[in-house]
Amino acid sequence: MPTGKSDLQVISLTFHFWMLKFEMGKKEKEDRKPHPLSSQYIDRVSHELNTDFVLIDVGTPATMRNSFLASSLSTVIFLLLIPEDFCEKIIGGNEVTPHSRPYMVLLNGDKVCAGALIADNWVLTAAHCVMNRKSEVILGAHSKTKKEPEKQIMFVKKEFISPCYDPETHESDLKLLQLNKKATINKNVAILRLPKKGDDVKPGTVCRVAGWGKYSNRSPASDILREVNVTVIDRKVCNDPKHYNFKPVIGLNMICAGNLRGGKDSCNGDSGSPLICEGTFRGVTAFGLPGKCGDPRGPGIYSLLSKKHLNWIIKTMQGAV
Repeated sequence: MPTGKSDLQVISLTFHFWMLKFEMGKKEKEDRKPHPLSSQYIDRVSHELNTDFVLIDVGTPATMRNSFLASSLSTVIFLLLIPEDFCEKIIGGNEVTPHSRPYMVLLNGDKVCAGALIADNWVLTAAHCVMNRKSEVILGAHSKTKKEPEKQIMFVKKEFISPCYDPETHESDLKLLQLNKKATINKNVAILRLPKKGDDVKPGTVCRVAGWGKYSNRSPASDILREVNVTVIDRKVCNDPKHYNFKPVIGLNMICAGNLRGGKDSCNGDSGSPLICEGTFRGVTAFGLPGKCGDPRGPGIYSLLSKKHLNWIIKTMQGAV
């Protein structure tokens, strides 16, 4: 005899969850701080959904329906656990025409990373890219090793890591680098404009990402700038058991992009590279499955330039002047 809840109980539980979430949201906005019961309640509802619906005998149509419904609800709830206001590599691509991506920045820190020039003395990259006083910030580069007259070499005056960055969940993997001097803007060195709005990117959107990272899991990092087209994948798919399985949760401040058949991805050395979708700067390369670039089970994950992230970027730049 199955022990799961009836459809009516599911609807009742879900309705109660949304009503309380709505009330907590209003209270949080008024108090400007998290509601003290929010995490406790979500934990309890998530536990009930996973225990009472998923771990049951699915031998009859009724229990199969409850299991499917609970699984769908669990996915929705887990995606909403990462609120919008909360706190990698090139596979399957090609060499770009030299200096045709003038906004790209090569970062020679503890490890090679990339970034985007978003003002004449500011670079946006990933928080996990470690820099030091001797780290070079190279603008106008195509080759990492060759001497190119287009290159402008600078250093970091100060860095600002997103206050919401969490290295375990990869949430808000963003960092601003204030340069020691202003760049000379020309056809080889140009600014990549931030988006006007922090809109989400719809699944199926084709984007491009460039970098100096590995072009296969066993290859060294690329000496020249390469680029690949990747397709945005629904977060529900990226969080399902065949992909990341909520380890970590691919939340609302992240973009999941690659190819469901694999073979197209960013890779080690591409961290911090800008993700450009339909001509607009939408994300920053964050992470993927370690040692499995291009694996269909682990598409690339990018930090979305959401409203929250854009507000932090603009306020930080203005405050540092």
